[in-house]
Amino acid sequence: MNDVQIANPFGDTPKQATGALVAAEQSKAIAEVQAALLIARAHPRDPRRAMDRILQDCMRPSLATEATYQYARGGNDITGPSIRLAETLAKRWGNMEAGVKELSRSNGVSECMAYAWDYETNYRDVRTFTVRHWRDTRDGGYALKDERDIYELIANNGSRRKRACILALIDGDVVEAALAQCKATQAAEVDVTDELIANMVTRFESFGVTKELIERRIQRHLSAITPAMVVSLRNIYNSLRDGMSAPAEWFDMPASDPAANVAAAANDSRAASVKSRMRARKTPRAARDTQAANDATVAAGDEPPAPTYAFIAEALKGAKTVEALNEAADLIRHIGDETQRNELADLYSTRAADLEDGA
Repeated sequence: MNDVQIANPFGDTPKQATGALVAAEQSKAIAEVQAALLIARAHPRDPRRAMDRILQDCMRPSLATEATYQYARGGNDITGPSIRLAETLAKRWGNMEAGVKELSRSNGVSECMAYAWDYETNYRDVRTFTVRHWRDTRDGGYALKDERDIYELIANNGSRRKRACILALIDGDVVEAALAQCKATQAAEVDVTDELIANMVTRFESFGVTKELIERRIQRHLSAITPAMVVSLRNIYNSLRDGMSAPAEWFDMPASDPAANVAAAANDSRAASVKSRMRARKTPRAARDTQAANDATVAAGDEPPAPTYAFIAEALKGAKTVEALNEAADLIRHIGDETQRNELADLYSTRAADLEDGA
């Protein structure tokens, strides 16, 4: 009688099948990328036509009102293109792909990647980042368990990186022209009515900003608001919606308000981060003496004093990255003398230009 060998279901066969499936998926992905590159080379974009389509989109009021964000940095208001405008630029510029992917998830943390790929030039900009499944609240925060909450948190964090990747690929003059057209569209389309004011107040209330706080910022009753002020408030709302800033950075929020507490905690955290890095770096005597005095005060149980002009200036001069420079710029708000604040703001602008040039 011939012996019949039954295949072991846990043997090599399933592994080989799995390996073949993985190889097939890899081959398919490679083929798709190669096809996209070849099609882009065969049908290159027409910059003039693409620019016309971008400007036409920027003439739509619905896009123009959401095209820019605004936040405070170093005593100055900074504006830039929002994720909505960046996505429109990528779509109309053509031969591009951009997105956000969750690479892995473990221990309440997701490792993610934002990217943009210009198939025509084969240039990519990729940024990896981690997102903790955690939501800060007035009482300290809590871990997120619901899948939808985690997805929205990743999407919110990824949208800013995605925008940065897209803007790294598209020429600056294209972005500036789009912003100028959006600004012109907003100015032409702003018709201050009671309905517009009511809608604006309702939107800001979702961030805890009341009608009285808005009036305090614009220093007049809402019935006397100007079109330029409406445009500015729209930019602030877009900044709050995209997570670029906190309400307390724009409005005199009550100290008991969660938005004010979260903003204050973020500012204190950034200040502490700058101080800790500066302690590890060789600094002039004046900055070291200031830090030593601060440490002694904290050890005694008292509140640490605000950072000095000399300390902030050294932090700005010693910043090697844009992130470190921006964190140091956050400390300028502690300076009471207006002349010194202006000098530090000028130093910040100079260092930002140096870092952009690679200095």
